[in-house]
Amino acid sequence: MTGAVAALRGAVGFLSRLPVGHTEDGWEAFRRTPAAMPAVGYALGALIALPVVGAALSPVRVPAATVAVAFPAWLYLVTGITHLDGVADAGDAAVVHGDADRRREVLKDSALGVGGTVALALVVVALAAGATAVAELARFSLVGAVLLVVVAEVGAKAATATLVCVGDAPHEGLGSALTGASGPGALGWVALVTAPAALLGWPTLGPDAVAPSLAVLAAAVVVAALAFAWARARLGGVSGDVLGATNELARVVGLHVGVIAWTLS
Repeated sequence: MTGAVAALRGAVGFLSRLPVGHTEDGWEAFRRTPAAMPAVGYALGALIALPVVGAALSPVRVPAATVAVAFPAWLYLVTGITHLDGVADAGDAAVVHGDADRRREVLKDSALGVGGTVALALVVVALAAGATAVAELARFSLVGAVLLVVVAEVGAKAATATLVCVGDAPHEGLGSALTGASGPGALGWVALVTAPAALLGWPTLGPDAVAPSLAVLAAAVVVAALAFAWARARLGGVSGDVLGATNELARVVGLHVGVIAWTLS
């Protein structure tokens, strides 16, 4: 198995619940190849978009509210809830009083606090609201709706990969296993793999599809920058929980920004 194939297989195994198997070689190749994250984001995004496609092609009208329920349920069935755990832990750490050491203690605490509960609720509600907006868009342009879901997923994975490249973990764990194996030099490969997402809609929708895609990717960059700044200031570095939270936040923000940009284009 070549290094690239092993990295992609490892990325699918780590970022989803798809039955590809888990091997030591795959994990090692994946953690040394951050670009594998956005690379598998294309396929995961297409898979995640199935509820939107099914509702749009259904012979009976499916309410957008139904898609709002089905979309998150299907997404987490495909990707698992590991990243949501990062949202919960980061939410608890964000509201706790104390220094970076105290916040890192909260990250490691398995108990769910008020901050984590609110963070989880906001992310899931925002995801459902984004799915509603995407479902409404699908009534006018199914290709455009699927495009936004795919680009948002690629952007979320690119945001996470960016933190892996530029971040340093404050303690041993998943964060150190990923950030310790790569450096800023890997950012070029992440950008190279992510860039085609901006042009995915061009062949079928023309140049008007580029602006919304660029907006989604720009939103992912902003989320990554804010997550990095917060983690460095409040936690002393990028932990595994921060990586998971970044993935979830970048996806949600990307969906909303994409729909707004599509509406304005």
